[in-house]
Amino acid sequence: MKKLILASVSALALLGVAACSNSGTGTDNTTTQSTNPPANEQPMKPAAPSTSKPAEPAPAKPAAPAQ
Repeated sequence: MKKLILASVSALALLGVAACSNSGTGTDNTTTQSTNPPANEQPMKPAAPSTSKPAEPAPAKPAAPAQ
């Protein structure tokens, strides 16, 4: 039983190291610096406020008197 647990822990550790390693092919194109949008893009305009009245809940009906 101890060997099974040891083998399971070893396999998980090996997978963890393999997942975190940086030995893959290709280059890393990620950046940690902020990027600026191109100058030709216009900023988004805020949405126009709606002129319709917001919905209101229906009035509560009084409960029937208890007998």
